[in-house]
Amino acid sequence: MIKEGQEVTVVGAPHNSAPVMSTVINIQREIPVPDHVIWSLFNTLFLNWCCLGFLAFAFSVKSRDRKMVGDLTGAQSYASTAKRLNISAVVIGLVLTIITVILFAARLVIFFHFLLHSIKNRQH
Repeated sequence: MIKEGQEVTVVGAPHNSAPVMSTVINIQREIPVPDHVIWSLFNTLFLNWCCLGFLAFAFSVKSRDRKMVGDLTGAQSYASTAKRLNISAVVIGLVLTIITVILFAARLVIFFHFLLHSIKNRQH
């Protein structure tokens, strides 16, 4: 049987009297600040009644700029405004779209009723 010998060296205090240098690295935790750019872009392209989608997009871009600079308070403020404008744009856009569809459907019903009535009057 083969025995392996291992030698352990005991390390004592350093022989150099120079002070030990240490480096401290502060890593800041990045707080995610949603900037709502995609939502604002969607509202700008599709639900832009009263230009609220465009305003929300402008505030979203400002929020993203503030975040890139490192101003998280400003970024959160602009993001909050963009969120409120996006919610307003969605609500107003959906309500006005539904009203428009209802009015268009009502006009079609009236038109077809008038058309059917005029066809019946011609036959008599």
